[in-house]
Order: sequence, then structure tokens, then C-alpha cells
Amino acid sequence: MLRHLYEIQQLDGRQLSGLMALARAIEARPGYFQGRLAGRRIAMLFYEPSTRTRFSFEAAAQALGATCISTENARQFSSASKGETLADTTLVASGLVDAIVLRYDHAGGAEEAARYVTVPVINAGDGTGQHPTQALLDLYTILKHVDQLEGKEIVLVGDLGNGRTVHSLAYLLAKHYPNNRLVLLSPNVREVKMPPHILDYLDSKGVAWRVGRVWNREVVRSADVVYMTRVQQERFKDKPTLHAKVVEQASRLNLIPGLVGRMKPSTIIMHPLPRLAEIPPEI
Repeated sequence: MLRHLYEIQQLDGRQLSGLMALARAIEARPGYFQGRLAGRRIAMLFYEPSTRTRFSFEAAAQALGATCISTENARQFSSASKGETLADTTLVASGLVDAIVLRYDHAGGAEEAARYVTVPVINAGDGTGQHPTQALLDLYTILKHVDQLEGKEIVLVGDLGNGRTVHSLAYLLAKHYPNNRLVLLSPNVREVKMPPHILDYLDSKGVAWRVGRVWNREVVRSADVVYMTRVQQERFKDKPTLHAKVVEQASRLNLIPGLVGRMKPSTIIMHPLPRLAEIPPEI
């Protein structure tokens, strides 16, 4: 049984199918599941700012009858500002709650916390590492709109080096849906290209992939899923020159009506949000 979820590769095929089936059941009959977590308390421990992820976890917990205790930007507004370690913070929290939803500002935070706590830990994003629950939502969305997830071309666009959502989605697709093609479009800057360890994982699963720097006719016409992401500007705080270079190159990957008009009618466009300039409002 899976106790913690800190990286998407932990899920085997049976667990993934079960989660997708449960999501469909909850969406179809939300009232049937109300109160399933009555009497439970869940900590939302967020070291980085968040809107949708925190709201969605809290809304889900409350819909199931649980109560939430939370802190946002814990790096600044919790005992972390006094130098307390992640281990101490989460260990104490685990004595007060039944589960911890953790967003951390460095990769590996959720896995580290899982070594110390006495309750389940769910990774809600760890720095430039992973965002496994976002990947589950992304897969659920794709499966609702794509008839059969095999032989499809999935285009991942933007800051692929720092974007934890694309890391988790790439791992998930490679492990469970390897018979698709991935196109990796990012600026020609090492810091924002898909990390080598993920490319090695794609190779180990036999996934066909290729890298690009601009939209071309072939990619536009063959894309089945387009997954757009923003430049992770918070990862460039001390590198303004590099940030400006990345933003300038990334602007060439922005979707424009002319590009979308040449895509197949069945192509779906996705974005994990927040959205910047990569998808104009008119699209």
C-alpha cells in the first residue's frame, strides 16, 4: 500500500488505474463521498506561494468532511524563519494531524519529510523537482479528451528545466503510456531544457522523443496534446541577465491564433497555471 506520495514514479499500474476510476466516481457522484474524512485533520504546509494547489487541496479535504490547518509561505511566516528544520516542523505537525500536504521550496522536500513523520505526506510541489498530484490531474484531463492514449504526439512547451509539472507528467507518461511521442520545446538555454535524468528515464522506457526550439509545421500539424508552461521567473532571482535571455527566447514559443488555427480540431491545449504571456487571452 502506498503511504506517501512524493514522486509520480511510485505509482504502479494498478494504483494509477484505481485513482483514475475513483476520480471518475467522485466527479459523477460527489455527494456520495461527502463526509468520508469526517473527524480527520489535514495540515496544508506550504513553503512557497500557491493559489490553485492550496485551494484545491483545502476544497477537496473540506468536501470530504476533513478540517484543515494551514500556513502559506512558511519559509517566511513559520518557525522556518527562525532556522527550524523541515524534519522538526513536519514531525511536530504529524502529531497534530492525520496527513500533511507539503509544498516545499527545494526538490526532494516531501521525500525527506516522509522519513520523519508518522502520517502520510503528499507532495504538492517541491522546488524544481516534481508535482505528482498535478500530473494525476493532467492525465485525468487528457484521458477525458483523447480517445485512446497511444500513438499520440504530446508537446511539452516552455521552461522544462525548472517546471516540476512537466517533470512529473513526463515520468507518468513514460512509465504507463510509453507508446506515445514527446516533443520537448524550450529555449536553447541549458537551465531550461528538460533535465538529462528525465531524458534517460524516457530512453529506459523506450519513449520516442525529440527536442525543438521553435514551432514548425510538422509539430503544429501533428500535435494531439499541447502542454504549455511559463518561465519560472522565481528560479532566476539572482540571474537577471539569464532570465531576460530565457524570456526573450521563450516568447518565440508563445501560442498565437495563427498557430492554433493550423492544429487539428481535436488537439487539446493545457496549462498548469499561473499563465503569463505564453497563451494570449484570445486563445
